[in-house]
Formats: sequence, C-alpha cells, structure tokens
Amino acid sequence: MSKEIIENIESQQLADALSERYLSYAVSTIVSRALPDVRDGLKPVHRRILYSMLRNKLTPAAAFRKCAKVVGDVLGSFHPHGDGSVYDALVRLAQDFSVRYPLIDGQGNFGNIDGDPQAAYRYTESKMTDAAMLIMEGLDENSVDMMPNFDGTTVEPVVMPGAFPNLLANGGMGIAVGMATNIPTHNVAEICDALNLVVDNPDATTVQIMKKLVGPDFPTGGILIDDLDTIIKNYDTGRGAFRIRARWETETLDRGASQAVITEIPYGIVKSKLVEQIASLIDAKKLPLVDDIVDESTTDVRIVITPKNRNVPLDKMMAHLFAMTDLESRFNMNMNVIDSKGAPRVMGIGDVLREFVAHQKIVLCRRTTWRLGNIARRLEVLGGLLIVYLNLDRVIEIIRNEDDAKAALVSEFQLTDVQVEAILNTRLRSLRKLEEMEIRREDADLRAEQKQLQELLNSQEMQNNQLHAWFNDIKKTYDKKSAIGRRRTTWDAATEDIVINTDEFIEKEPMTIILSTMGWIRAAKGHLDLNNLDMKFKEGDELQAAFHAMSTDRVNLFASGGKMFTLNANDLPSARGFGESVRMMVDIGADENIVAAFVLDPMAKYLLVGRHGNGFIVAGENCLAQTRTGKQVMNVDSQNPAIMCVPVTGNTIAISGSNDKLLIFDTAEIPEMTRGKGVILQKYNAERTYVLDVMFFDAADGFGWTTGRGTTKLDDWAPWRGRRASQGRTIPVGFPRSGKFNK
Repeated sequence: MSKEIIENIESQQLADALSERYLSYAVSTIVSRALPDVRDGLKPVHRRILYSMLRNKLTPAAAFRKCAKVVGDVLGSFHPHGDGSVYDALVRLAQDFSVRYPLIDGQGNFGNIDGDPQAAYRYTESKMTDAAMLIMEGLDENSVDMMPNFDGTTVEPVVMPGAFPNLLANGGMGIAVGMATNIPTHNVAEICDALNLVVDNPDATTVQIMKKLVGPDFPTGGILIDDLDTIIKNYDTGRGAFRIRARWETETLDRGASQAVITEIPYGIVKSKLVEQIASLIDAKKLPLVDDIVDESTTDVRIVITPKNRNVPLDKMMAHLFAMTDLESRFNMNMNVIDSKGAPRVMGIGDVLREFVAHQKIVLCRRTTWRLGNIARRLEVLGGLLIVYLNLDRVIEIIRNEDDAKAALVSEFQLTDVQVEAILNTRLRSLRKLEEMEIRREDADLRAEQKQLQELLNSQEMQNNQLHAWFNDIKKTYDKKSAIGRRRTTWDAATEDIVINTDEFIEKEPMTIILSTMGWIRAAKGHLDLNNLDMKFKEGDELQAAFHAMSTDRVNLFASGGKMFTLNANDLPSARGFGESVRMMVDIGADENIVAAFVLDPMAKYLLVGRHGNGFIVAGENCLAQTRTGKQVMNVDSQNPAIMCVPVTGNTIAISGSNDKLLIFDTAEIPEMTRGKGVILQKYNAERTYVLDVMFFDAADGFGWTTGRGTTKLDDWAPWRGRRASQGRTIPVGFPRSGKFNK
C-alpha cells in the first residue's frame, strides 16, 4: 500500500509550486476582491450586497431590516468570506463621509468622521437608496449576464446595468497583490455632462472632458489648491496627486479678538486624530502662533483654533498649520480598475467614460431586444385572439363539438400553440365588441412600439439620444442646486506658497550640446563649428549628436521606448571632461537607446517614426516631460521600437526603407496625435524591413539629396510620389547606398 502511494507522488520544485499558488491567489485578489469594475464601479462584495438587498425587496420605500439579515443572505448565497468583510463593505456604502452618494440608507450607529467604529450588525438596520436602485435599473430586463453563485443554487449579476456612474461618483479604494486603486469621488451632475460629451464625441480629449468634469468633489468638502494643468495631467494618465485643504472662516469675538473655525476637513482624514495631532504640536511648541484648539463638532464639523494673541494674522497662522498638519493633505489618485474585458489596468478619464458609455449602449440594446421579444410574444397572442372575434361562432362550435379542440383549431386557422392556449383560456365575458376594440388598439400600439424599438437598434443616433435622456434624468435628480447634488469641494489658489521661476535668473548664453552613442552628454560654451568638433570620447564611444542651443533652452531626448525626456540646458555638465551619463539624470531603461536629441520648441511639430514604418506628428508642447521618469508619447514594443524624431519643416515628406524603395507624399496625410502608435507611413511586406531615413521638404523647392560629393536635385520625382501607407518605387539611380538623404 505504501509503495503505491510513493509511486503516485509527483515531484515539483518548491519555487514552482509556490509561484503557481501565489499567482492564483494574486489573480483572485485583484479581480474578485480588491479592484472595482469600470462599468458599475463596484467590487464583487458591493455588487452582491446590493443584489441581495434587491432580492429581499429592501427598496427605498420599504421598511428597514437588520443588517444581520443582509449579511447572512450575502454570505449564504453569494460571498463565501468572513462576515466582517461583508459588514464593513455595507457600512462604508452607508457613510456619507466616505462615499459621495450613499448606496445604503443606514439606521443606527454606522461610525463617524472621528473614526469611531460602527455598532454590530445585530443592532443596525438598512435599506437601499435611490442611487442604488439606479445602479440596478434594468436588471430584470436581461440587460446583463448572470452567472451561477458559488454553490450553483442561484445566480448573480456579472455586472450591474444601471446608468448611474458609480465609479466616478463614489470612487473607491483597495489594495491587491502588487497593485492598488484609489479613485476620488466626483459630482454626478458634472459626470453626466462629461458622459454626454463623450457620447457625442468619443474622441474627446482630456482637456475637453475636464471642462465638464472639473475635478474631484469629496463628500467632506474642502478646498482643492491644484491648478488646472495639474488636474488635467492627473486625469489624462489616471495617476497623480491632489492637494486638499480644510475650509475655514474667521469668527469675530468681543474686544476685537478673532478665531479660526474649521468647517470642513480633507477627505480621508480622521477628525479626532487631526485634533490630537494639532494639540500635540501645540504642546511641543512647534506652532508658535496657535494658543489652543477645541473640537466643538456635533453632526457638522466645527474645530475652533485660537491664535496666540489678537495681533496674529489668522491667514498666516492657518498657512503655518497647512504646512505642519493634515489640514492640508494629498489624495493620491490611481484609477486602477477592472476593464470590460476583465483585465486590471490604470485608465485615464477618457477611457473610463468611454468604457461606461460602451457598457450603457450594450445594456440599452439588450433591454431593447428583451422588450422586442415580449412584444413579439404579446402580438402573437393578440393575433390569435383577433381570430376568435373574427370567427367567433366557428371557434365556439369547434370547442363544443371536437374532442381535440386544440388540434382542430390549429388545423383550421393555422394557429400556433401559444395562440391556441390563449384562445382556450379566454373567458366568456371577454367575448364582446369592446374587448375586440381594446385588442386592436393594443395591437396597434405594440406594433408602433415594435417599429420604434427596431429603429432604435439600427440607429446609433437614436441610441445616443436615449443615453442622453438617461444621463439628463440622473443629472436632474442630482442637480447641483439640490442639497445632495451641490458641489462641496471648491478651488482656491495656493497664495501662501512662494514660487520662484529659476529661468528668470539664468543668463542667456550660446551653448553647443554634445551627445555620445553611449549616452554621455555635455555642453560647451558658445556655438562651435559642428563640422569640426574637437571632442574626445571614452574608449569605444563616439559622437551621436551635436547641436546649438541657448542656456535658457530645454533639451529633449527621445528614447527607443517611446518616451520623451526633458533636461534644462543650463543644468548640463561642462564639456571639459567626458560629461555625464544621461541615465544619471533621467530614468532611461537599460535596454533603450537615445534615438534623437534636440532643442525643444513648444511651437514646433515633430514626426515620430517606428522601426517598421509607423508614425505620427506630435506638437512640441506635448513633448515636454515634467519628471525624470519622462513622458510616454509613442507606444512601442520590442519588435517595433521608436527610431526617429524629425522636425516637420515642409509640406512634403520622403521616406526610404531597407526594401530599396522610396515614397514621397504630402505631410498633411500624417495625423497629429498626443500619444499613440501612429499610422503606417510606408508599407513593408517583410518583417525584417525597416525605415532608413525620413526627410521633409517643400514641393516648390524640389526634391534631392546630399552626399559627400554634393547635392543632387531630381528633375522629375513624380514617379515616387504616392499615398501614405503605400510601398513606393525602387530608389532612383544615384541614390546613396546608405539610404540616407543627407549623408
């Protein structure tokens, strides 16, 4: 027996076994627990709580039920985890200081902004709010897929169908394995405006979107002190930080004294700990302008801060408090969500809105199809009932005399089983003229509705109009003039911060920038002769690029990984030595090469080219990188890296490839983008074929190339002129073997 057991043992490396099991755990944590779905903004536990409450008819009009009942049903039917995780999730959905639009209406102790815990679920009661009902609107109309629960005894929705934009409205936070999410809350009325914009213009830019959705709107209010550019950048990438300050006001006392009263604190800050922090700093004499702090809060926040004396300016005292305490905090946004394909990824605001709109269109089509099916079945029944009234005497005769009336009716009137059953189940008192008129009226109404719904399924414009109607209804419900819909977070300039523009103190001087193939960069004073540079390089290194600049310029490096990196020319090392490796200045990957170095002109345009002939034009202002990590401009992969960044200097472009073909076409055929892979510039059949060189020129000046022997002008270059994405023709006689236009 023991021998058989030993023979059935499979050998496996411990590292492999741990890796497989940990990967399964990680995927389960990410997809099934920690990250919300972009379509309904819910994690599985939230979705199951709401669905369980819907099954138990805990609607806004219903009576409150014990939370223990909800938690038990969720655990028993849908969520085989601990009761604490379910109840904590339920409580968060009911806290008006945690979510902007609570989905649960709680009765009892559900915790508070001071960090006090909620009461046990046997003491608290709950039911759903109107927002929760909006999230599940259409669930009974086959609008989404249903899946079996964990034991196969019932089903649950894969995602909620409703048009309420819960992900952005209520935000979310979670920590998974190797990733996390932290999404701020927003104003629903503004989200609906942004959704309407995306419905009409799916390619709307982040700037256009942020004119509608103007930033976070936290449930605890506060003041956002970031500028619009920072907000747009954060929402464009899906990552970034917001600075939130407490809202305060001056309260005048007797004899000319005054005190500061804080009425709103930053989102996510526990009020009791904030008061303790300030009190500790006062005791430690690290807040010399503050005399005392008193928390006079009831249901509303009211924290009174008394200055040291009446001569202390309150704005100066508060500025010091903002710098020293959590009265100013940072919200680190990370819009990491599960997309419609079930994969976790960080999305910009445009992608989030487009995914939501796409989901709503699917829901609309499925609800419409469901309704059409009901109409078709009802029309089938009505058709049979009309036959009764048209042949009433004969139908009665068949029913009275035939042993198998059903078969006889089917045979004589060509009826379906559904119609026969409807006829046989018709009551005698319904056999009157008035009922016939009602059936004909219902038939006409249903056919009109059927036609309208079929047109809806076939018309993108009608679908867009229906989405507009949904979003506008929600916007009307949560109008910004209402108590629940009013914007709570506002903006203000950070006037206390003194910002010095160092560029104003830089003396404008000519420089020559030298970059080697191994990535060593330096700057020589003056504009040197680029054709006769007397520069030494490390062994095995050589010159890659040299160009003139001014000390006030910004120097851009374009890497094969598709990122732009920006350096201040004034910060570059002297040319007395070999310079400094750019990898010490910016985070260029070890496997990436620098393919271009140039003085960045924000007003210019640049052509970015991939190895296999794809590319696009990008504006210079979009090439500026604010951090050492660079700015991803071109999407590339290991087989198709970026290889060129060429200034756009003419109305015509010539491109040569390693297939010995030349193509000339209009510059206007190349699209301008802020980021992407681009379009095909020259088509190559073989995978190993790649771009050799690109050159812009004005058609009026003619086309030619330059070699060591001089410049060659081609009299007739029309045969090589074509459309973008074509192959071109074999290079002309005399064209350089290198395939370069200027070498």
